[in-house]
Order: sequence, then structure tokens, then C-alpha cells
Amino acid sequence: MRDKELDMLHAPYAGTILRYTFPLIVSGFLQLAFNTADTIVVGRFAGDGALAAVGSTTSLIQLILNVFLGLGVGVSVCVSHGQGAGDREAVSRTVHTAALTALLGGTALLFVGFFGCPLFLSWMDTPEDVIDLAVRYMRIYFLSVPAMFVFNFCAAALRASGDTRHPTRYLVIAGAVNVVLNLLTAAVFRLGVTGVAAATTVSQYLSAVLLVSFLRRRGDACRLEWGKLRIDGGKLKEIMRIGIPAGLQSAAFSISNVLIQSSINSFGSLAVEANTIAHNIDSFLNILCTSFGQASLAFVGQNVGARRYGDLRRITAICVGLSAGITFLVGAVMYVFRVPLISLFLRSKEETLAELETVLEYTSIRMLAVTTTYFLGAVLQTLMGTLRGMGASLSPTVASLVGVCLSRIVWIWTVFAADRTLWMLFLCYPASWILASAIQLVLLALFRRRLQRGGDVPLDKARTL
Repeated sequence: MRDKELDMLHAPYAGTILRYTFPLIVSGFLQLAFNTADTIVVGRFAGDGALAAVGSTTSLIQLILNVFLGLGVGVSVCVSHGQGAGDREAVSRTVHTAALTALLGGTALLFVGFFGCPLFLSWMDTPEDVIDLAVRYMRIYFLSVPAMFVFNFCAAALRASGDTRHPTRYLVIAGAVNVVLNLLTAAVFRLGVTGVAAATTVSQYLSAVLLVSFLRRRGDACRLEWGKLRIDGGKLKEIMRIGIPAGLQSAAFSISNVLIQSSINSFGSLAVEANTIAHNIDSFLNILCTSFGQASLAFVGQNVGARRYGDLRRITAICVGLSAGITFLVGAVMYVFRVPLISLFLRSKEETLAELETVLEYTSIRMLAVTTTYFLGAVLQTLMGTLRGMGASLSPTVASLVGVCLSRIVWIWTVFAADRTLWMLFLCYPASWILASAIQLVLLALFRRRLQRGGDVPLDKARTL
């Protein structure tokens, strides 16, 4: 298996990081392409209000899921440290604990999302003309959560061990099935958001089944065996020590996004539709950010596990440079070609010319404020990945709570309140990325110094940060 041969412990790192990251980027791009195709199908075939209904649930779904999906970061750190230290037994216990935790946690969250979504959506001031469709979509979507969690946790373990190809392959297969089912349910059978949500659920379970089947066939420490499927208290504690703060960190982004979504909702359904379109376009940039953040976590984690600290600064610099540079170039191209990109989502036959022009204007405003500055988010994601790989838990979370969540809340209550325009609302994204990155840089310098002073026991000291 070629991915298992990746050497994360020795320079030169740039080529190896690209080899590791490329499947993640391809996987994310293809998956988002499939999701974007879903959105296009919804916009063109699912009827009035469908696109706004689906878009109005995005921030809320991310908020509910991110706290628990953050445990996947804990899985990555534990596996990468075990791999770096050559401890196969620790890796195996982590994999089996993660798989069972994902299944149980995903099932519990299914019920929370299914029964709580009407109340949650009403709290967000979801427009009355789309709330019924939004509830229907969200309830069916949450049926897929157990499968989503199983795939996420198991894929995190594989990627931390160096195998990025197989999770990519299974995501591609499931994504292709999702697109086909969407076309059938929305365009052919005219099932609207019900069909789109059902297609998503089927594809999520398909990807989980494929990945679990592969883990059952592996011959290394990541092999999944039914007889070993139990929760190891020590490993669960370690996963949660890293993962819960990471999930809260993700939730910090989502909480602020929910507040932003609520502010967008106040501009009406056309603004919601425009934000949905721009979010789908920007999501391709987010894949670049998270892919290099995952690379930084895995490479730093294995070097820390092997107690090789001399190259941590170089690994971080390479990941930051690649991530920010590529994200800036792609974001600039997207903005230049924004009109044809936006036009893919517009239902030109059923929307009036004035409505089309309004959606185009609103989407362009968001892309100018966010898409062209997304490279700042790439820097932030990579720095957070580095800190997680070093074993930090609470400090990156606190930094994000202050730099992202709190700053956006303050922005909405002050700057946006003084100038209630979409432009001023969307500027909170780059402002918060700059502030949060500055805080992460300070923490990174302090934590690196502490690692170097700690000699042979850096991970013990890491627990206190």
C-alpha cells in the first residue's frame, strides 16, 4: 500500500506533504463537486424555496455535528503519536475505541437533531416561507449521522497512519452515487428536498460500509476486528482530551456562523439563497485549508511521537506557505469568474430578472469579502493543526473562542449594528481570521519552547496547555 510508505519523519518534507495532501484535496474537491451538483439540482429542479430551505440548515447542522466530529481530531493525534512511537497496540486500541464511540455517539445525536430541528430553526429566525421544507430536509439528513461519524473517525485513523488514498476512493464512489440519486429523486421523480436528503443519507451509509470493510481486510495496526471492538477507557480519555476542545473549537466557528446566518436571514430569502451559493463556492477553498491543516497535524504528530522536534518549525512553515499560496490563487480565480460560477445555481426559468440580479449582487458581495481573503483562514487552519499535532488541547480552543467566535459576535453587535449591510456583515470573516491567527502564532511559539525545554517528556507537559 503506497500510502503506508510515506516517510513523515525525515526531510525533505515539501514533496511528502504534497503527496499526503493531494488525495485529501482531490477527495474534498470531488466530494464538494458532488455536493455542489446536489445544490444545483435543488436550485433547478426542487421547486420554489428549496435552495433557501437547504441553505438555511447548513450552519445549524454544522454547529450540532462539529462538537462531536471534533473527536476525529483526537483520533488523528492519538494514532499519529502511536505511529511515530512505533506502538502498534496503542494504535489498535485507538481504532477500535474510535469506531464504537462513533457508532454510539452518532446514534445519540441522530435523535437530538431529528426531534430538535423545528425548535432550533425557529431560534434562527428561518424565513416562514422555507421553514417547513428546512425541517423536512434536516430530519432526513440526520438519519445519516451514525454513518457519517463512523466514516469520519475511521478515516481520521487511516489518514494519521499515512493512508489517504482509500478514504478518498470511497468518498468518490459515495459522492457519485449521491449525484445520481439526486438527479433521479429531484429531477426525475420530483421529490424535492425529501429526495435530496434521502440521497445524501444513502451515500453516507455506503461510504461507511466501504471503509469499514476495508479496515476489516487490513493487516496492520489499523485493522478492525469485531472481537476487539470495545471502548478502552484510557484511549477514550486521550481522544476526548484532544477531541472535545477541538470540537468546541469547531463549534466556535459554527456558533458565529449561526449568528451570521440569522443576520442574513433578516435580509430575506434571496439573501439566504445568495449566501448558500457563495458558501458552496467557498467550500472548495475550505478543503485546501483543512487538507493542509490535517497534513500539519499528521506530520507534526508523528515527529512529536518519535520525539523529533528539530523539524517542527520547518513542517509548519511549509504547510502554511503551500496552503495560503494555493488558496489565494484559487480564490482569486473564483472571484474573477464569479458570474458563470454563480449562474450555475440560478433557476433562470422561474425567478424574475430582478430576483436574479439581486442574488447575483448579494453573492458577489460575499465573494469579494470572503473568497478573496480565504487564504487568511488557510493560515489559521494550519497553525491549529500544528498545535493539535504537538498535543495541545485547550489552548487552540481558547484562541478560537476569542479570535473567531467572540470577535464575530462583537463585530455583529457593534460594527454591523452601526452599518447593517451585507458587506459589513461579511467582513467579520477576514477580521476574525487575522485576530485568531495572531493568537495562534503566540501560542505556537510558547508551546514549541515548552516542548524543547521538556526534553523527553513533552507530551506530559502538553496536557497542561
